[in-house]
Amino acid sequence: MKPPVVVIWAALAVMALLFASPVQALVPGVALSAAPTVPVATSTISAEKDESSDGKIAERIGGIFSELPGLANVRVSVSQGVVSLTGTVAKNEDRARAEAIAGRVSGVVTIENEIVRDTSVGGATAGVKQVTRQFADFAAMLPLIGAAMLVWLVIAALGYLIAGFGGIWKRLAPNSFLAELLASAVRFTFVVGGLVVALNMLGAGALMGAVLGGAGVVGIALGFAMRDTIENYVASLMLSLRQPFRPNDWVVIDSHEGHVIRLTSRATILMTLDGNHLRIPNSAVFKAVILNYTRNPRRRFQFDLGIDADDDPTAARRVGRDALGNLDFVLADPAPESRIIEVGDSNVVLRFLGWIDQREADWHKARSNAIAAVKAALETAGFAIPEPIYRLRFDARTTPLPFENVAGESQAAVARPKEAARPKPAAAEDVSPKDEVAGMVENERQTSGQGQERDLLDPSRPVE
Repeated sequence: MKPPVVVIWAALAVMALLFASPVQALVPGVALSAAPTVPVATSTISAEKDESSDGKIAERIGGIFSELPGLANVRVSVSQGVVSLTGTVAKNEDRARAEAIAGRVSGVVTIENEIVRDTSVGGATAGVKQVTRQFADFAAMLPLIGAAMLVWLVIAALGYLIAGFGGIWKRLAPNSFLAELLASAVRFTFVVGGLVVALNMLGAGALMGAVLGGAGVVGIALGFAMRDTIENYVASLMLSLRQPFRPNDWVVIDSHEGHVIRLTSRATILMTLDGNHLRIPNSAVFKAVILNYTRNPRRRFQFDLGIDADDDPTAARRVGRDALGNLDFVLADPAPESRIIEVGDSNVVLRFLGWIDQREADWHKARSNAIAAVKAALETAGFAIPEPIYRLRFDARTTPLPFENVAGESQAAVARPKEAARPKPAAAEDVSPKDEVAGMVENERQTSGQGQERDLLDPSRPVE
């Protein structure tokens, strides 16, 4: 008995699948001139031959391909429901696309895809047309692009105009540095806002999102890379607002001492007591411990003197305190003081303290004169300023010294001889403040407008 025709066709289809699949899997997208057909549908294939149906399928697929520029050169032939595709395409994607379209048409049993890609220069006509069309579209958009750029420039110019009104920002901001920062922020806001409006006019919302996202990523990266610079800039802003010192103030910033010349947007510039310029980054100044000697005109000085251990420390304190009180540059309120610090091996250490007004007396000169005056007063009153005493011990083989203690010898024989006469205290020197460093600072500040960085210190602002 002859097998049914349907069974024969099914067997042929299975054989075609078995022989064609490995080759196409290994070399995808390559046209096989004699490749077996591939089934595209799982429905039952009709046993009747319909010539009109093949013509309709070919006409339908050909009509679809004619509407697609990339498939215009593809030729279609249909026989017994088997669709044969031949011709050339510009891209491999068009080859797969043609096969997918043909497989969706009703009545197609299988497809033989013999389409090849045309890699010749003339075959790239579709790509050339696409580039040409893009240039044509760009040329058509030039008026709109010009209008968008004009809007951007107008908005940016408006921002620069508003930022140029320096009087407004100086009224709003407490200092010129913050006023400049506000003006820069206004300019930046208007420039970015104008760019957003221009991109919206062009319908480039996706591009705008990409630009803003990229700007955010770049901003984060720059923030990490320039962390120290940004920290220094913020510290400059805070110092200009808080004003921890005035020009020419005598300050100690951590271990750095000197007179303040100016505060710039990057550093605090001091003139050391040796007359040298010292630049300290504002980030370090903002976090540092600052000692300001100028804020309080009253300043205390102190020094230590030792007297003989046999002398009366209470009487010595009184003599030294009276000597300080008799000095014109020492303030009566707060009154001078004297204290016993320690008892050493051969002396008693006394500390004397006095206050001066730095507007009328120089601290270093006053302290120097006070030491000389108290020392002279103690010596005049009979108090000795002892030198260090060392006691040496010798063994039995050493010849005894002449001043060795002998039993029964009078203590008067070895008593310390007193000086015949005490020196008179010298006349008091001039202690008026004549600070050469302060004068140099003032001369330096007078040249601040000649190529120097702008000073952020504002005398009208309160000192923290």
